[in-house]
Amino acid sequence: MSETSSQNPNKQDLKEVARDLRLDVLDITTRAASGHPSSSFSSVEILTVMYFGGILRYRSHDPHWPERDRFILSKGHAAPLLYAVLARAGYFERDELWGLRQVNRRAEGHPVENKLPGVEATAGSLGKGISVGLGHVLGGRLNGLKYRVYVLLGDGECEEGQIWEAAMAAAHFKADNLIAIVDYNKYQESGPISREMALEPFAAKWRSFGWHVEEADGHDIQSLIKALEAAQQVTGRPAVVIAHTVKGKGVSFVEADYTFHGRALTPAQAEKAREEIQCS
Repeated sequence: MSETSSQNPNKQDLKEVARDLRLDVLDITTRAASGHPSSSFSSVEILTVMYFGGILRYRSHDPHWPERDRFILSKGHAAPLLYAVLARAGYFERDELWGLRQVNRRAEGHPVENKLPGVEATAGSLGKGISVGLGHVLGGRLNGLKYRVYVLLGDGECEEGQIWEAAMAAAHFKADNLIAIVDYNKYQESGPISREMALEPFAAKWRSFGWHVEEADGHDIQSLIKALEAAQQVTGRPAVVIAHTVKGKGVSFVEADYTFHGRALTPAQAEKAREEIQCS
């Protein structure tokens, strides 16, 4: 694997990658009868662009390459998607995917550092991602390394105080190689964000903490690439991309029912979902 996954990404190719990743998430969560399909579906285009759209610098054959960019999945329940992406990128064999949430297998319900190549941080307790990312930034600074650190946040975890403490610290330390991406699908496990703990004015909050803000359609490849490339150009402060997404994107009946957040589809539901995804 070269230092970037694609120097000249083709929009149609990336759309096909996104479709295949949704199918992988569907298959492995249905087989496990466990997992978080809807939270994974909403992030598919984000990770597609990150790993296959020329944004993230990595070498899958050398996962500990010191100059690699770091990707931290703070919303760790989207682990099925991360595993599907890492397998496609060549970090490990696809057979690992079928061990999702199985005893004595490496694809645990939330990513665990050092269990599978390409997993940069252990997730599970929400809200830690920016803190971990800032640690990587400051460590790189001490070691004279110029890599970027990307952290994918869920909107539900943005209700946690640790997110905002870390955001304040990142601005204080002028961590301009730290880029957060928020999967802003407007729902969490227990219901709409607006009902549980409203985040708006969301962009203004980030700006007030000293961050540069970009917004994007989280399911539009070009919109995401444009926002992430703009974030890469920011100097003197960290940047966040607020990606407006749809929970369960790609499967109509999952989009309409937020309770799929933490529940896998039945085999019959999965067949209907597969038809929708393949026709997208």
